[in-house]
Amino acid sequence: MNKKKEDKKLSKDQAQKKILTLKKDLLNIRFKKINNQINNPAQYSQIKKSIARLYTTFKNSKWQKKS
Repeated sequence: MNKKKEDKKLSKDQAQKKILTLKKDLLNIRFKKINNQINNPAQYSQIKKSIARLYTTFKNSKWQKKS
């Protein structure tokens, strides 16, 4: 649950940068998974969950325009 608090403290630009770096990590893990070079197979799902968490925080956050 600590990650949620950290994600909410990020600014909009920081969150976008973090999403991009996580996507790059996910791509690298996919290649390692194909070549059977991955050490921690659970890391793939953890990164996917982190990306989803950031998108959800981004969607429901203070950065979105208030109507």
